[in-house]
Amino acid sequence: MPATVTFHDHLPPHHAAEQLRRDAAAGLTSRPKVLPPKWFYDKTGSELFERITTLPEYYPTRAEREILAARAGEIVAATGCRTLVELGSGSSEKTRLLLSALTAAHADGAGYVGLDVSEDALRDACQALAADYPGLAVTGVRADFETQLDTLPEDRSETGGRLVAFLGGTIGNLDPAQRTRFFRDLRGRLGPADRFLLGADLVKSPDVLVPAYDDAAGVTAAFNHNVLDVLNNGLGADFRHEDFEHVAVWDAEHEWIEMRLRAVRDVLVGLPAIGLVVAFDAGEELRTEISAKFRREGLAAELAAAGFDPAGWWTDGEGRFSLSLWSPSGM
Repeated sequence: MPATVTFHDHLPPHHAAEQLRRDAAAGLTSRPKVLPPKWFYDKTGSELFERITTLPEYYPTRAEREILAARAGEIVAATGCRTLVELGSGSSEKTRLLLSALTAAHADGAGYVGLDVSEDALRDACQALAADYPGLAVTGVRADFETQLDTLPEDRSETGGRLVAFLGGTIGNLDPAQRTRFFRDLRGRLGPADRFLLGADLVKSPDVLVPAYDDAAGVTAAFNHNVLDVLNNGLGADFRHEDFEHVAVWDAEHEWIEMRLRAVRDVLVGLPAIGLVVAFDAGEELRTEISAKFRREGLAAELAAAGFDPAGWWTDGEGRFSLSLWSPSGM
């Protein structure tokens, strides 16, 4: 019999719509123009991203899965934790590699907590995991990991702790200031028995990096253009795909990839829902994503400054991607 799913909703009903209004109003009037990458992931965008993860150029998903397939048992054993807390969707194959190791190590009871802003995705993921892991205590928490880590359930078990996992290289979508806030906030929420598992993409040749974000089949370009449809559908905007070209650029100074939409002609766009008309000059760009790449020493320095000690480091066979384990300092 499937396990029971407990669900906690900490966001108002119209949170996404209101956040889109705020982000569009701020980002489209800034210089340069920017949008947070979270707006990629409507239904169409999520489906396109799933296609991206299977493309030959896009290595991160395969590399992280390779690490977990080889090391999940070792990682779980190193933590001693009984509960997996995942920041993001909980239905992926990678999550299941960790959960299989966790439930095998704790046959007398293990738990899963998924935190995500999307109610539908979160409910579907939790129900699927409950069906596949009957002995697992499953909890869904609808919240924003950047501002609502205080909504995570406390660990009340007498043995073991929580393994908080932030996978997929999503940490790279945060700029340095956002990462500092996130790491410090998370550190403040962890107890002595808790651990933090971080998936982070590593610095490598632009010859490998750029094609991962600008594939030959044009799937990433479609994914990038889809954010215009999100603005059109959510704000009554009149963006046209043909007015913008997809651009992926390696910024060597910051060591991150930027995805942009570049106006191919002078463009005037109306966004009636927020009372805004936005002009793009030919060649002007809208930044839709940063994806930072890391070096081990730099990542360690950021986490040490936030109050973490290193507890493990693993990479795939080609050294493209990292999983690292961290414990709260001084505990």
